[in-house]
Amino acid sequence: MSALKTVIVPVNRAGYPFIAIFAAVALVLFFVWQPLGWIGLILAAWCVYFFRDPDRVTPSRPGLVVSPADGTVILITKASPPPELGMGDIRLTRVSVFLNVFDVHVNRVPTDGVIKDVEYHPGKFLNASLDKASDDNERMSIRMAAPDGRELVFVQIAGLVARRILCWAKPGQPVKAGERYGLIRFGSRCDVYLPDGVAPLVVVGQKMVAGETVLADLTGSEQQREGEVR
Repeated sequence: MSALKTVIVPVNRAGYPFIAIFAAVALVLFFVWQPLGWIGLILAAWCVYFFRDPDRVTPSRPGLVVSPADGTVILITKASPPPELGMGDIRLTRVSVFLNVFDVHVNRVPTDGVIKDVEYHPGKFLNASLDKASDDNERMSIRMAAPDGRELVFVQIAGLVARRILCWAKPGQPVKAGERYGLIRFGSRCDVYLPDGVAPLVVVGQKMVAGETVLADLTGSEQQREGEVR
């Protein structure tokens, strides 16, 4: 049974309409020309794969910050949080995770705390791997307070082919690290702005698993890590 679970995983309900559309198109294409039908069936299978929503085992020690998204760390830099959150020009460490169309796109809360603000910002649909995507692209920004009062920001950013950001988090909502809070369709990026003085425990190029990979430790004193390809 455990082996079967690694192959067959739940599908997020937000994907049901798209899967139905892909399946219907595949059926029509089979009537038009069988080879086209098989192509449609492959695309429908990919759609199911895209909206997969596997359970994750989140480390529960207080203070840990986990990745909000599957994908690859493409940038670690100092930057100001999105202006719509009203946090001023303070520059914080920003960790950017890029999701390609084969990654799980369900997003998860990075740490325990309370949601303070959720702000939508319309924008462009540039390639999400570009640095300027953090400023120019459509995004949903969330400001939260950790149990010790420090604030952390995480942002869903639309990409080149992503055309819809779903966010279920609400201001005043208490949350736990690893909880599902949203989804981005199709290919995107997530930014995390760490509190001042908190060093990232991941490196550029590292693969992330949403809700599982420890991105930082609010209670730790470890310096920013370095890494190399081996």
